[in-house]
Amino acid sequence: MTSPISSVSATPTPAAAGGGDGGLRKAAEAFEAVILRQLMASMRQAKLADDIFGSSATDNFREMADARTADSLAAMRQFGIADMVERQFRGPLGGLATRSGGGVQ
Repeated sequence: MTSPISSVSATPTPAAAGGGDGGLRKAAEAFEAVILRQLMASMRQAKLADDIFGSSATDNFREMADARTADSLAAMRQFGIADMVERQFRGPLGGLATRSGGGVQ
């Protein structure tokens, strides 16, 4: 016999929110990291003067450092982009369960 829908907890565990293995959470964080990388790349393009020590190797290293920084920032989840993406893809049932303070009646 299956359990009734109303027994669903109000706050899903991270594993339940991510589809068992945290896949949704990881995908949302990866999306946030992509957005942050693009933001950082745009900031790098808005330089006021030429770099006197600039070279293609320096540019490549900065891109790798920016990518790592974006990944770290996304893992901290301070910008909220990953949280919004996670709520969006969790669907109406997940959002309804957390908004109503309980399960679906």
